[in-house]
Amino acid sequence: MSLQRVLTGITTSGTPHLGNYAGAIRPAVAASKKSGVESFYFLADYHALVKVQDPARVQRSTLEIAAAWLACGLNPERVWFYRQSDIPEIPELTWLLTCVAGKGLLNRAHAYKAAVDRNLSENQDPDAGINAGLFMYPVLMAADILMFRAHQVPVGRDQVQHIEMARDFGARFNHLYGEPAGKQYFTLPEAAVEDSVATLPGLDGRKMSKSYDNTIPLFAPPAELKKLILSIKTDSRAPGQAKDTDGSALFQLYQAFATSEETEAMRRAYADGIAWGEAKQMLFECIDREVAPMREHYEALIAKPVEIEATLREGAAKARKIATPFMAELRRAVGLRPLHEQGEVKVVATTKAALPMFKQYREADGKFYFKLLDADGALLLQSTGFDSPKDAGRCIADLKSDTAVDGMAALAEGVEMARVAAVLSALKLAENE
Repeated sequence: MSLQRVLTGITTSGTPHLGNYAGAIRPAVAASKKSGVESFYFLADYHALVKVQDPARVQRSTLEIAAAWLACGLNPERVWFYRQSDIPEIPELTWLLTCVAGKGLLNRAHAYKAAVDRNLSENQDPDAGINAGLFMYPVLMAADILMFRAHQVPVGRDQVQHIEMARDFGARFNHLYGEPAGKQYFTLPEAAVEDSVATLPGLDGRKMSKSYDNTIPLFAPPAELKKLILSIKTDSRAPGQAKDTDGSALFQLYQAFATSEETEAMRRAYADGIAWGEAKQMLFECIDREVAPMREHYEALIAKPVEIEATLREGAAKARKIATPFMAELRRAVGLRPLHEQGEVKVVATTKAALPMFKQYREADGKFYFKLLDADGALLLQSTGFDSPKDAGRCIADLKSDTAVDGMAALAEGVEMARVAAVLSALKLAENE
């Protein structure tokens, strides 16, 4: 059984908070200890530059996040743990993918569309304040994933579109440069959406996020942690009045750190009218119990940035043992190779007539299509959509066979069938020579 590769990145744009820990770090560290899995974890500092133009903040965040992962139990000996900017092959691959990425698909990326819609709602130029980094963000993310041929990428539902785009870019590259031998340079990743992973509320009840400034730093000193917990928004129900756990940010935070028995006890306490102050004290004790041992380790790591730097550089060297030879292969595939080396693509003699050809591709609707072009590149046939590339390939095979009747059923109407039959006969004759 082949090993599964799982890849996770965290953007270095701020201080790690409880939401990062419960939603990403804790489950990722647990997953890294499983057998049969190769785990890749990276600090996405290139991604941070899209929104953060404060160099000191990016550097400090990189240190804090690296220390947080290590303090929470990530073993760099078992995994690939590296800083994105230490892998020069990633921006190089980004450019190769940029040259096959459809602009129309990038136009539909959620973050870019949201920014454009916000501008339009405020009667501004559609692209006001939007940098090219935001627009190209999905291509860089695709390069992160495709470089290491990850099979799975754990993401929230809002990131699934980016994984689909990475699949699209990888498939287009495979099709363009893998033919005629059918070589698959890239593994097409799957989004691993874990609904059980916690999305924690912040101090105001909304999702805990640096964007809302409602976070609780993961390794805040005990006094600061307690002060922040005491400031969590609650309703006006007095001690003795029954309280509802549904929609309670305080209860959701408690549930993320408590045992199942403790959670049930807190649920009963809500029904019995526990005072908010008492509930917040219990939440503080519950979180501090789990975080305190890691906080001590974290503070020791933060005090030794040279050691963290060495760990990241060792991780980059380990990752580049994969990235460097793969990038050399990709460079050769696109023609960036020494002039004296013979390429794998056959050079067709100029005296030989050009042939009609099938082209198979995937559209933004997720379906797979093919078309038949004549020797001059004019469109002869355009298929309808197929649910899988295998179905489209099977139809093409039928069309090339002696009995092409089944394949014809999938084609658009209004086609000159006599001309198509003649072209298919010529194509089949040429392929059998």
